Amino acid sequence: MFLASASLLTGCGLLPGGDDREEITLWLMKGSATAGFVERFTKEFENEHPSLSLKVEVQEWTGITGKVDEALKSDDHDTAPDVIEVGNTQVAQYVDGGGLVDLTLESMRDLGMDDWVPGLADPGRFGGSQYGIPWYAANRVVIYNKDVFAEAGVSEPPKTRAQWLADTEKINESGRQGIYLAGQDWYTLSGFIWDEGGDLAKESGNIWEGALDTPAALRGMDFYRRLQELGKGPKDADEENPPQAEVFAKGDVGQIITVPGTAQTIVEENPALKGKLGFFPVPGKTAAKPGAVFTGGSDLVVREKTDNRAGAVELIKALAGEKWQIDLAKTMNYVPNKTTLADAVSADEGSAAMVEGAAHGRATPNSPRWAAVEGDNPIKAYMTEVLTGTDPETAAKAASKRITKTLDLRTR
Repeated sequence: MFLASASLLTGCGLLPGGDDREEITLWLMKGSATAGFVERFTKEFENEHPSLSLKVEVQEWTGITGKVDEALKSDDHDTAPDVIEVGNTQVAQYVDGGGLVDLTLESMRDLGMDDWVPGLADPGRFGGSQYGIPWYAANRVVIYNKDVFAEAGVSEPPKTRAQWLADTEKINESGRQGIYLAGQDWYTLSGFIWDEGGDLAKESGNIWEGALDTPAALRGMDFYRRLQELGKGPKDADEENPPQAEVFAKGDVGQIITVPGTAQTIVEENPALKGKLGFFPVPGKTAAKPGAVFTGGSDLVVREKTDNRAGAVELIKALAGEKWQIDLAKTMNYVPNKTTLADAVSADEGSAAMVEGAAHGRATPNSPRWAAVEGDNPIKAYMTEVLTGTDPETAAKAASKRITKTLDLRTR
């Protein structure tokens, strides 16, 4: 456990400063970093900050929202964290509930915010202030089977949507399944909508409204429909039902849209595919730039009730700084928090494709209530309706109304 390793370094007086150090507690989410990374970082951070000791506690994603809410209200400095890793799309709800430090000044002065990956930086900003500091990102790419592409006469990955459709049709004509795309993969749909200039919801005067029924959003859904029809993915399920990695691992599918790390799962399922998987960014409308993608990942926030704000800021500066960003990205196959660090992961084909897409990444609408939308997601039902023949505009209007109602802050 990370907690055990960090405590061993700091609790027994083995490092300079011993008991004279002031403890800083960091909450990290399970799976975000390896124990080795945490150990390396802890040792160097404490060496460079003789007055501080670092205590790292690992949290589960399940139930984390309530736990963070409680921590932000807590006056117990012995148990509450000083710095917390949160999902990039969760920042707004924590700011709305109160309890986070405004880090705008530090972002401008010390952290190089102009170079941040937009899909991490934008959701960390609320009401014109920066509360979440980008830590790492991950986004979808296309994983493809090189043998299946070659058999169909597709010599290189497509760079435009039009070529993507044409190549996928070629694979179908060769007797394989061109693409496996589940009908409710709404994160992928989001990218197509953004490419068209649309959005899932829009804010005007502090009022959020669903926007699936705009012409731009409808065009994004129409492209999704055309692509999804070129495969045998279920129209009434998402990418985890069944897990698309398992479907792809059978060897008869040309491509899937997922994060690069899925390739490891695929090879574990079917070792014969080792060395036969390729990666490319989700194609855009033109070859000038890849398509927009949903950027998932984490931001770092500081609890307002911390009794060591300066130490907490120093911790974030280190974690978000160039050295440890490169280390984390290489260790975990992540996208670094700055576009200027893209070369650090260029040697890995999957990571390189992911970084290329991340430059055009976006996050979900920055509403404190967006988590409630995802909890009973009307976008999934809307997608299934369109894919099974319902008039798209009618279905989109109904889904947009549900989103608007859920995002209405006046109903809390």
